[in-house]
Amino acid sequence: MIAQRRKSRHVIAMPAPAPVSFDFQLPDWATAHMRSAAALPDLGARMRFVIEAARLNVERGTGGPFAAAVFERDTGVFVSLGVNLVETARASVLHAEIVALALAQKRRGLYDLSDPVLPAHELVSSAEPCAMCLGAVPWSGVKRLVCGARGEDVEKAGFDEGAKPDGWPAALARRGIEVVRDVERRQAADVVDAYIRRGGMIYNPAKSSL
Repeated sequence: MIAQRRKSRHVIAMPAPAPVSFDFQLPDWATAHMRSAAALPDLGARMRFVIEAARLNVERGTGGPFAAAVFERDTGVFVSLGVNLVETARASVLHAEIVALALAQKRRGLYDLSDPVLPAHELVSSAEPCAMCLGAVPWSGVKRLVCGARGEDVEKAGFDEGAKPDGWPAALARRGIEVVRDVERRQAADVVDAYIRRGGMIYNPAKSSL
């Protein structure tokens, strides 16, 4: 009698099919928070709105300690909110500035927020942009960048801000983008510090020593 071969118990895992779409959404609490920002006339109020979003993102466990928003520059009319979704959405590009800009462009129906049919727009961020977000600013079409915490405040906590050129505010200014720094800086940096105290993840990529 010929012995039958036993069927292998090992299952070969087939690779997952390549994705053909990418989507993300703001946390549930963001809808209520956005209702408080119909129009904020001064930079301090706009930054405090953004810092509160960063704080909520930390306290609700929905992402990192950063937030950003797009406003109409001259009227303070709110356009979009972004929070850091890197860990929760498993996407390294989803920094708060990128999320806010993408949602603003979706709302306006244009990839260029400097289009002549639109009023001037600004990006208000709870921290200065990292290397990636700095690159996104001129391509977005915003006419002003408003920052809370400094890059060194963020790096002190352990985050990798990437290689940014010296004098980057002046470089943006040469492209017609005004840069305003240190708006509510201490309050913005406090959110980052609170995130670290809570044991929040420092989600830098793994890399070998230089």
